[in-house]
Amino acid sequence: MRPLSVVLIHAAFVLATFSASAQTPNPAYAPVTDTPGLPRVLLVGDSISVGYTLPVRALLKGKANVHRLPENGGPTIRGLEKIDTWIGAGPWDVIHFNWGLHDLKVMEGGKHQVPLDEHRKNLETLVGRMEATGAKLIWASTTPVPEGKLSPVRRPKDVLAFNKVAAEIMAAHEIPVNDLYGLVLPRLSSLQRPVNVHFTDEGSAALAGRVAFAIRTALAEAK
Repeated sequence: MRPLSVVLIHAAFVLATFSASAQTPNPAYAPVTDTPGLPRVLLVGDSISVGYTLPVRALLKGKANVHRLPENGGPTIRGLEKIDTWIGAGPWDVIHFNWGLHDLKVMEGGKHQVPLDEHRKNLETLVGRMEATGAKLIWASTTPVPEGKLSPVRRPKDVLAFNKVAAEIMAAHEIPVNDLYGLVLPRLSSLQRPVNVHFTDEGSAALAGRVAFAIRTALAEAK
């Protein structure tokens, strides 16, 4: 049996290592130093967008300064609270954005965290605020929810309903839709983690490729 002092030292080392790793910031949130002369792009979204931020930056290196929210964009109610802070560091040439997976999360009592009619109203307000920046906007459709018992609860059919509302809003504002839902749906079993809304590294790379393409297209059209 090891002496108690050795056990305590080992436990302290493990705890310190765990605490340090827990406090390590996600590199996707790291501030971006702009390269002068390149357009400025902002990625707005939840953890799905966090997953594709770094590969999008790599794909657009030398072509655009790619920033993102310094946090998880969460539901539209958080967006309404923080949108002015998030976009305040403009000007922006392109804003690629999404809200959905947090709004459609099913809470206790069976209601969505943000009901569909409220989601519509919130998204309209957020679109108007971002349009006021003069940036070219791109909406990213909400990615699929897989079948199975998820925690927190989300239902695959709700993604279709929320995406439908968003598509109507984007059509009214003539905002292009980057259909990430349609991109990954046929390959969900190979790109998405099992019974999880999040993606593998391969899945995030696939999303990043489509996001980078949409941004390049918007920048070319703006010239």
